[in-house]
Amino acid sequence: MPPIPDQAEDDYVLYRDFLKANDLAQAFELWQKVYAVAPAADGKRNTVYSDGIFFYEFFISQTEDSLKREAYIDAIFELYDQIENCYPQAGSYVDARRAFDYYYKYPNRKSKIEIYELFKKAIDREGLKVNDFAINPFTALLVDLQQEEAIDKAEAKKYEQLIRAIIDNGLKKCEGVYCERWKVINDYAPERLRAFEAIKDFYDCQYYKNQYFKDFELAQTDCDTIRLVFSRLRWGGCPNEDPMMAQVIAAGNKNCVEETTPGAAKQGYDCLRNADYDCAITQFKQAADEATDNTRKAELLLLISKIYYSHLRNFSQARNWALQASEVRPNWGEPYMLIGRLYASSGPLCGPGTGWDSQVVTWVAIDMWNKAKQVDASVAKEANQYIARYTQYMPSIEDIFSRKLQEGGRFFVPCWIQESTTIRAAPKN
Repeated sequence: MPPIPDQAEDDYVLYRDFLKANDLAQAFELWQKVYAVAPAADGKRNTVYSDGIFFYEFFISQTEDSLKREAYIDAIFELYDQIENCYPQAGSYVDARRAFDYYYKYPNRKSKIEIYELFKKAIDREGLKVNDFAINPFTALLVDLQQEEAIDKAEAKKYEQLIRAIIDNGLKKCEGVYCERWKVINDYAPERLRAFEAIKDFYDCQYYKNQYFKDFELAQTDCDTIRLVFSRLRWGGCPNEDPMMAQVIAAGNKNCVEETTPGAAKQGYDCLRNADYDCAITQFKQAADEATDNTRKAELLLLISKIYYSHLRNFSQARNWALQASEVRPNWGEPYMLIGRLYASSGPLCGPGTGWDSQVVTWVAIDMWNKAKQVDASVAKEANQYIARYTQYMPSIEDIFSRKLQEGGRFFVPCWIQESTTIRAAPKN
């Protein structure tokens, strides 16, 4: 005899109570009864389906049996299908949740482009109101797939602009704890979208002024900063007559003596000023090969590293050229300082911007700054400032223990970094 509706209602209340008490065995047994006869509950909410997903995710975490894991994963996605069928209005949420799970939990089940298309479907349907959890992974996929030429520049521009509009809307309209979530997203997504700076005409003059002019205002006599800001504004198409560009040009003319001797180095600086980065790299390589003085050679190699870092956003190549500079001039701390900054700014590249995957990069960054001051006392003050700033962002002792690791042990930092380091916990306040 099938259970009567009152019985299903009683079972629903009981399983929810057991679930709140963390008695998952009892809760799941009763959940199965409710799911068999009234999976849609009162027809207004998807609680039974969502709880089922929770149960199966828990079971996955408790088994090493690959066949069981796959069966549980199948059950999860069947529940997503049922939510969509029963609650058509939740379709975009379900697409975003499916994509989120594929991206973070079950990446072997779908290709990057398939996951991207699921996120895109949700974003196209919801626009500015799309669920916040979709933004960071969608941003990462957008950048990766454009760099792999799986999507074209026009599509990348369309969704880059939409991502920024969604974040703007979220920050303006959020309430309570949701504001913290939008702040996390705002710390990650815009930084990740800076990868598109490597594409000519992707961003306009105003973008580069917003992004870089503040750096010039803080260091108006520093020639590295002046060259960087000038080149970025030129790359963005800012004319010399633009008031901000005019200020940068005036500061450069007053404070920076450029290479005047005919040769590859002069041509390299000319190319850099004109935002022709491939040309600049080629000329600086030639100048470095021709240099007979190791100090000059190292400076040119580090300049190539800075072009890859600041202009082309290619971190692995930036590290490669910085290491070459350090080989030529072993007692110079600047290459290691730069590599430390590369690592420290890789949180959005190697994780969601916060949490474990983004925090472990601080370990290798601090390693580099320690090495910089060991080989070159002149950078010790700056290195110590960076170390003090980033020590607070290391993983907590609780996060370390939760992963069955311990302070002092060794840890391999993945992503593009691919370096081993020592586990350290952030100091407690």
